[in-house]
This record gives sequence, C-alpha cells and structure tokens, in this order.
Amino acid sequence: MLFKNILFASSGTAGSDNAAKLAFGLAEKQQAELTLYHCCGVPSRGFTTNVTDTRSGSLEQPDEAYQEMVREELNTAYAYQIEACTRPFRMELSVGMPSTEILRYARQIKPDLIVMGASSAASDPNAARMRSIVGNTVRAVAKKAPCPVLIVNRPCTTCWHLFSNIVFCTDFSEAANHAFRFALNTARQLNAKLYITHAVDITSIQGMTMDQSEIERHTEQMREKIDKLYLSKLDGFANAEVIVREGIPYVEILKVARENEADLIVMAHHSSDLSDDDADIGSTVEQVVLRSACPVASVTRPEAR
Repeated sequence: MLFKNILFASSGTAGSDNAAKLAFGLAEKQQAELTLYHCCGVPSRGFTTNVTDTRSGSLEQPDEAYQEMVREELNTAYAYQIEACTRPFRMELSVGMPSTEILRYARQIKPDLIVMGASSAASDPNAARMRSIVGNTVRAVAKKAPCPVLIVNRPCTTCWHLFSNIVFCTDFSEAANHAFRFALNTARQLNAKLYITHAVDITSIQGMTMDQSEIERHTEQMREKIDKLYLSKLDGFANAEVIVREGIPYVEILKVARENEADLIVMAHHSSDLSDDDADIGSTVEQVVLRSACPVASVTRPEAR
C-alpha cells in the first residue's frame, strides 16, 4: 500500500472538515492506520498556561475536564467518518504551539502522509481562500514535515475513488525533484495518469519581457529539460504526459488540473534552491492551494516516498 500510516492534524474547526473526509477516506481505501491529532494551542505571545479555544476564542485552562470536552467535540464533529471507519483509529490531544506539537508527534509516529486543512484557525472553511493566505500552522508544518503534507482547501469531488489523475508541477529546482519522486511513486502504485507540467512565466524571464518567438524557443527548451530530468527516470512507467504552458504559473497549473480532472496536484514546498529549513512556502504553491478544486501535496524532504 502507498500509505500505511496517516496523520490527520485537525484544527477542530470547520476549516478542517474537507481534510477530515479525505483523511478518513484515504485510510479506508489504503487500509492504513489513522491518527486524528489536535493540539490545544497556547497563545503565540505572552506567558500563560491557558489555551485558546478554537471555537469561542476564549482562554481556557487545559485541565482533564477541558480536554475531555474537546475529545467529545471532535467525536461529534467527525461522527460520520468515525462511524464508517473500519481501520485502526486513534485520537491524540496535546497542549502547546500547534505547529511545533504536530511536527513533534509526526517525528514520533513517522507517518507516510500528513493531512491538513488550508486554514487552521478560521471557522469558515473558505476563510483561507477569502484571505488569500494559507494558515500559519499549515505553513510551519509543510516547511519542516518529514513526509508529504496533503493540504485540502475545498471539497474534493473527484478523489473519493482515490487518485486517478495526478498533476506534477515543476520549476526544475532540487525541491521539485523530491516532489517528482513522490508523484511518480504515487502514480505507479495507484495506476494513475501522471501529467508532468511546467508553466513558462511569460511576464519575465531574467528580467526581460519575451516576444512570441522567444516564448516558443523557451517552451521547447523546457520540454527538452523535462525529457532529460523526468521522462528518463520513469523506469517503465508509461502512463505519463508532458504539458508545457505559457502564462502566469499558478493560473496555468490550475487550468491543467481542471482540463484533466485532476484529483491530486503535487508540488515542491518551495521553488528556490534554498535549504528546506530556510525556505517558506512558495507563492505559486500557495495560490494553487487556495484556488485548487483538489488536494495539493506539498513535498519538502528528499526522503518523501
């Protein structure tokens, strides 16, 4: 199986509802163990032992009674998924900074995949898209996660039968090479179609605006680069197609995903060749996450399977 151990990091708000459906669904289809993990978050500033309640926003003492109440709320929020779940399932709570505790727990249980909603704090599941930013907890976890992070912002209408059309997006960075290995392995194991995609940014290359002949020449160069870097490494996998577009990268990526009914987009967490610990989530990745109709897998580490 592709995923044997899935960590669903829930914010406890409606912003995680779509991620919950996908996490439970993946665990069922992949016959994987699933952990529902929630961190009762302490304020990011000041010194206090209280936590911020995700629903009311008030400060609460995280004693045994409060944590039991949180467990009951999570059981109620995900009652349908829990009732239908036939796989090993556990719920874990902690107290602290959510991103720190999620990463700490991930290092402990070594999941194959972390599933999160794009907005970790807002009560409105569309809040991340409306604010045009990905939640800070998701940013921090995606940056340092030891495995791919599947970010879910909208209901996935095409992936309930697992993933059959995978769009891998590359800018040819080292981080993109890590993402390619994950995308190829996923497509191979699930017998899915893999679209290897690059979007030529026509607004500027090396600070210069391109005319049409330059765009066509650059596009051909990118196809040759894909052939060298990726097609040569398919190792017998035949269900792959190369797509090179020109335009604003995140717009073209979303177009490719829609046109090919993608149920998973795979991207490197960051586009520049900075170290994994220094680079923040790329702007193109963020815009794709906020607007995509399907989940987006952010891959940071070379050990991503």
